[in-house]
Amino acid sequence: MRFAMGEFQLPPPKLAGGPYIMGVLNVTPDSFSDGGERQGGAAAPHALAMLEAGADIIDIGGESTRPGAEAVDIAEEIARVAPVIAALRAMTAAPISIDTMKPQVATAAIAAGASIWNDVAALREPGALETAASLQRPVVLMHMQGEPRTMQDNPHYDDVVAEVTAFLRERAAAARAKGVQTLWVDPGIGFGKTLDHNLALLRNLDRIAEETGCPVLIGASRKRFIQALDARATDARTGRLGGSLAAALSAAQQGAAIVRVHDVAETAQALKVWRALQR
Repeated sequence: MRFAMGEFQLPPPKLAGGPYIMGVLNVTPDSFSDGGERQGGAAAPHALAMLEAGADIIDIGGESTRPGAEAVDIAEEIARVAPVIAALRAMTAAPISIDTMKPQVATAAIAAGASIWNDVAALREPGALETAASLQRPVVLMHMQGEPRTMQDNPHYDDVVAEVTAFLRERAAAARAKGVQTLWVDPGIGFGKTLDHNLALLRNLDRIAEETGCPVLIGASRKRFIQALDARATDARTGRLGGSLAAALSAAQQGAAIVRVHDVAETAQALKVWRALQR
């Protein structure tokens, strides 16, 4: 599983046959499951620990996109992420992803050593397509209905799988038209979706990949839909591991290219056992 990335080449996944494991590193005070835990000096050591535990990619974000989250200005977001990326790049050659909607933040992050742009807005911010073209780095295009402050206010679709797939197909075409060739798509679990919407998307990852022509990234780790299925899972940090692993294994079964997770060691172990059972 290799992708042409200009000057940057993503190495094969540590788990032979994939998927890649993307470890989540939020350097924010208010993310939904780990806000405030990995800021400052704790960030780079935690990233190294995730790499040691089996992560292939580290995804660094400086702005929470949980439901109801408030926006962060450009300068503040850069101040949060750029020093962490630079410090981590000095310690490892592992791929680093920047999780941001803002083209200015993506530019600063790439300059600091990031390799991938993970954009929950799918390059819809002003100047984002042009910036992605100029950076010539791989991009993750995610679907989100609305924006973080309001996305969970009664989300509605006539056919969620068809509509999300059509959106991602259009955004991929727009990116390719600008010269961005290495793309992943993410259906955006929990981003403007009800439980039924999330489950429908998780059941149709292979269809999304086929109809968009892009490999799929799935980020279901610790999401609220798990609590909707298990009322005891109120603590996102400690109570949703089982559901997160089930979603990651289902994604792998459907051929997802990347699973974005908080619990790297547990996900790596689950995928190793799953892969052995497939043989």
